[in-house]
Amino acid sequence: MNLKEALKIADKIIFEKTGQHLDDLQAAVLRGTLQRETYKHIAKDFDCSESSVRKVGSELWQILSQELGEDISKSNLRSAIERLQVSLFSSNVAQDSVQIRNINFCGEARYPPDISTSHPDNDEISNAKETKTLHQDLSEMPELGNFFDRTLELHTLTTWILQQNCRLITLTGISGIGKTSLAVKLVQQIKDEFEYAAWYTLDEFPTIDKFQSNLIQLFSQSEKQDSSPTNQKRLPLIKYLQNHRCLVVLDDVHNLFCSRELAGKYKPQYEEYRSLFKQIEKLSHQSCFLLVGWEPPKEVPQLTSENTPIRTLQLTGLDTAAAREILRDKGLAEIDNCEALIHRYQGNPFWLKSVATLIQELGIGATELLIDNTILLPEDLKDVLQQQYDRTSELEKQVMSLLAAENQPVNAAKLLQNGQILSSDLLNALQSLSRRCLIEKQESLYTLPPVLKQYIKGL
Repeated sequence: MNLKEALKIADKIIFEKTGQHLDDLQAAVLRGTLQRETYKHIAKDFDCSESSVRKVGSELWQILSQELGEDISKSNLRSAIERLQVSLFSSNVAQDSVQIRNINFCGEARYPPDISTSHPDNDEISNAKETKTLHQDLSEMPELGNFFDRTLELHTLTTWILQQNCRLITLTGISGIGKTSLAVKLVQQIKDEFEYAAWYTLDEFPTIDKFQSNLIQLFSQSEKQDSSPTNQKRLPLIKYLQNHRCLVVLDDVHNLFCSRELAGKYKPQYEEYRSLFKQIEKLSHQSCFLLVGWEPPKEVPQLTSENTPIRTLQLTGLDTAAAREILRDKGLAEIDNCEALIHRYQGNPFWLKSVATLIQELGIGATELLIDNTILLPEDLKDVLQQQYDRTSELEKQVMSLLAAENQPVNAAKLLQNGQILSSDLLNALQSLSRRCLIEKQESLYTLPPVLKQYIKGL
């Protein structure tokens, strides 16, 4: 079997049906199935959960069954593709064409060259397309370490960036939820799709001039321009983004914004970032900025339309299967009430690691821990929560205190009953807390995460 051509055929079928080429996970499932690998083996190779692989496989078999006119499953995919390859690439294929449903396969057809084949066979490497020279400045990108399943989030971000060409994306979430780890994994997977890839942490490059200078220097060096400040004639940054396909990650973007103010208010010295982000959103170019942090800029809404080039992804906790991996690393995978512990700490990777370390070091039983809804707050967890709490305004602190006193989610009307907060101020505070990922909303009801509620009660 010609694996590369088989994947191209499958990509053609999927594209005709969905309008989208195979993503990395879909290609991995097909490749592994064609090589007679188990779902478990495919999941291990792709570093994701077996359930995610099974779900993607089921969706693929359904589409292929509809388009090929026969019942396709994992067990018969290889034979079905082999029969199709024989039809397509027989000795007369240059003169003939084969039609399956409404999909036309011709001998001279050129299949999409950018199908994801992250693990090609050795005998196919020599036939890989020639890649252009890549320029990357990823020296500030952290090492990934252990990465726990974020298959759906990776798929969403990859689709937004590579298929929908989004220009400005914010990745937000409460402390410890895994924003930076997800961004690192994403960059590792897609960086070679760009001429330029750069990662900057705004702790290190806070001023707009220094940030732009470092990024433009990356462009300038690759273009073999004179880098001398007195001789170099540099273009505005947006011109480079228009001339080249670039991926730029800004981590800790919340450091641009004021503490003790509502979310997203720029510090005076960083106001120029507002203009930069507006340029990136409004002006036509082929690049993408990914902003990672506790809160997004005000100009990036939480809810965005598919018709716009901007997106926001608010990261939530890991599912139970992935969270168990964290406890397994800490030697606690088989403890009683494991799922209850995961639920209480909402699948937050850092929170779970912190409390698991405390349980392990003190020898506390999970059953004992869960009595009377106990929530432990180790010192390292309290330190991180304090950093986010200290950023909030006095109005937001007041609203969180009201929510902490409630045993059930409440609506805005209930919060107004104490008469301490004006309705307009309350709505602004709720919006800001939501953008900071410090409260949860269920329809028109608001509540605090249990861990944060416990922290505030202890203040």
